[in-house]
Amino acid sequence: MSMTILTWSLMAAQFMLAIAMVCACLRMFRGPRAQDRVLAMDSLYLNGMGLMLVFGIVSGSTLYFEAALVIALLGFVSTVALAKFLMRGEAIE
Repeated sequence: MSMTILTWSLMAAQFMLAIAMVCACLRMFRGPRAQDRVLAMDSLYLNGMGLMLVFGIVSGSTLYFEAALVIALLGFVSTVALAKFLMRGEAIE
């Protein structure tokens, strides 16, 4: 019984994260300002990281958890670099 609930909840989580990623992609491509696009990219990498974590739970493999960690690190660095570029006009001093 509990395995069925876990399976259904993981499938629902994958579906909702996929919808959130589509919404973030739409905002990234149609965002009126650059700040909106950076925020959409930030949301996109967070949703991608969550999707990798759900895949890791489903498969039981630790490879997905390591991929989620790499996505989190690269996403944070890219968000900080883009925010700094939008504020000052240069990313590297």
